[in-house]
Amino acid sequence: MSKMRFFALQELASRKPVEVSLPSDKLNDYYGIHVFDQQKMQEYLPKEAYKAIQDAIDKGKPISIETADLIANGMKSWAKQLNVTHYTHWFQPLTDGTAEKHDGFIDFDEDGDVIERFSGKLLIQQEPDASSFPSGGIRNTFEARGYTAWDVSSPAFVVDDTLCIPTIFISYTGEALDYKTPLLKALAAVDKAATSVCKLFDEHVKRVHANLGWEQEYFLVDRALYDARPDLCLTGRTLMGHSSAKDQQLDDHYFGSIPARVTAFMKELEIECYKLGIPVKTRHNEAAPNQFELAPIFENVNLANDHNQLVMDLMKRLAGKHNFSVLLHEKPFNGVNGSGKHNNWSLCTDTGVNLFAPGKNPQGNMLFLTFLVNVLMMVYKNQDLLRASIMSATNSYRLGGNEAPPVILSIFLGKQLTTVLDEFVKQDYSSKSDQAANLTLKLGIDRIPEILLDTTDRNRTSPFAFTGNRFEFRAVGSSANCAGAMIAINAAMANQLQEFKAMVDKFMEDGMSKTEALFRALKDAIVTSAPIRFEGDGYSEEWKQEAARRGLSNINNVPEALMLYESEQSRAVLIGEHIFNETELASRLEVELEKFTKKVQIESRVLGDLAINHIVPTAVTYQNRLLENLRGLREVFDAEEYESLSADRKDLIREISLRVTEIKRLVKEMTESRKKANHMENYQERAFAYEQEVKPFLEQIREHIDKLEMEIDDEIWPLPKYRELLFTK
Repeated sequence: MSKMRFFALQELASRKPVEVSLPSDKLNDYYGIHVFDQQKMQEYLPKEAYKAIQDAIDKGKPISIETADLIANGMKSWAKQLNVTHYTHWFQPLTDGTAEKHDGFIDFDEDGDVIERFSGKLLIQQEPDASSFPSGGIRNTFEARGYTAWDVSSPAFVVDDTLCIPTIFISYTGEALDYKTPLLKALAAVDKAATSVCKLFDEHVKRVHANLGWEQEYFLVDRALYDARPDLCLTGRTLMGHSSAKDQQLDDHYFGSIPARVTAFMKELEIECYKLGIPVKTRHNEAAPNQFELAPIFENVNLANDHNQLVMDLMKRLAGKHNFSVLLHEKPFNGVNGSGKHNNWSLCTDTGVNLFAPGKNPQGNMLFLTFLVNVLMMVYKNQDLLRASIMSATNSYRLGGNEAPPVILSIFLGKQLTTVLDEFVKQDYSSKSDQAANLTLKLGIDRIPEILLDTTDRNRTSPFAFTGNRFEFRAVGSSANCAGAMIAINAAMANQLQEFKAMVDKFMEDGMSKTEALFRALKDAIVTSAPIRFEGDGYSEEWKQEAARRGLSNINNVPEALMLYESEQSRAVLIGEHIFNETELASRLEVELEKFTKKVQIESRVLGDLAINHIVPTAVTYQNRLLENLRGLREVFDAEEYESLSADRKDLIREISLRVTEIKRLVKEMTESRKKANHMENYQERAFAYEQEVKPFLEQIREHIDKLEMEIDDEIWPLPKYRELLFTK
């Protein structure tokens, strides 16, 4: 056994849970204490400053620099109560992480004396270096200037000794360089479009906001074992490793009792989340060994997304304190469940109506059906955009098996709700008839709250499932920024609702009543979007064939999927709804393709290094032991007995030799393919080369290494094995 593996296992045996104590017996005593929320704003800000923030959030009114000074001063006064010494503009560049540059409050007054100062100018806008963040060619190294600007709709918070101010991040020339800027635009677009449709039913609706409830899945691995696996450290996943004899076959980990060390980690994580006003509610063991889940109460999409970014950062920082490493990679272990981040999405009005929940009367249920059907059309028309929004090098390993949805987009509604839609299509509507009363009676729309009791069953292979009062986009990866999917969904929904409203208006201009116009538009949409509805097994070969007949796309190739960001329909949504301009959309595509290329490149380099410098020498060492054993047998036994006793060892020596030869050949060919791809100047061609010419080697090399793991003496195998990594106590 290698020294690293030996000491890692030895250290693991001595692990004990870290003691964690609650700050108070009452959650209310410490919930949100690190957040500059409305309660603290009212306490620390003058009335006019507090009103200015509310007007900025609710009405989009600008905040004057004089008022910003008042806000900044109050914010600093509050932060100083928490021993804060620095402040930062906290933003979300295109790295799937967050970024921050800390500045002290230190300044000098007119007399040259040291003071602490935080002005409105520093609160509202700062100028971090933009050259070293992914920009898709928008910024060059010699064009470093970028701007962060305060997102007043997301409250400031304190982490350690730093006041964090959520901001957008844009280039000197105004293009978005982050996730938050286009997300805010997409939320504004769906607000406007959905409100317009809602007014067909209720003139009192003034705003529609999108909600998000994310479910964060993750793995925990003991830190010592993690450190002994260079592939985990450098890529986030195991590039080799034979399956454990026992993994998740018995389903005994799922919802099982949580190990004590993990419980201590979860407890401290929840405490820190509550201090930051993150309403985490659910924790449990997931299906795979050492896999867990954390989920909060629903929040506004923008705030929920900020909170998810915070949670992922907290998890990484707190895991080390508990002698764990947290794995957010979508597929860290081959052959067991990967990790997703299911995005539960809904739309709600300012009058308190969830537009994806049935109403209390036929009109309310028609409103529900209107939005339900428009979601069907949105996904049907924008399946390629939605797929592109969740496709990445890491998530591609997860999709299509072990409870992760396939890359074919479809919607699960449940049999009863499907029946309602089918019945809707069969009905004929005449404005001369008893209009809405007869229609709702025939369709049983007044009974929708009852039938929805049967539609909340889950189809775990469905990428986009209706779950009673929301849609669950299950294809989002665990390491992703939720904004990627939320931008696509909300922008596409805005685009679809606008088209729907235009159709209803046209029918009314042609002389139809509003009820008849709604019925006609809904009926057309139900018929057109029918191919996107699917209730069966998304993994089956029959579904792949059926999906092809329905005209649904099935794209496993990551660059090919990403290229559809620039399809005609995607452009109609992203550019047509003013989420991106031409330059921004082109840059997003370039960034995503470059991220894919670099991640596969890193995996290729790490695997090549481990194969040649760890696995091959270990295999040769064991082979030499076998050769020594053969020489000993020859000395002790006569020729006939020797041949009988040595046959199996000779076969094993031959097999090891063949596998070592193949590994060395494949690594060499992979390296040459990588070099060839690296010399391609066009980033699109380079990404396709990595997908088609480099990535296949990873699995081929792994297959030989995993076979060697089962043949070589466990005592000298250099890396911790799956049975050790997956069953940390």
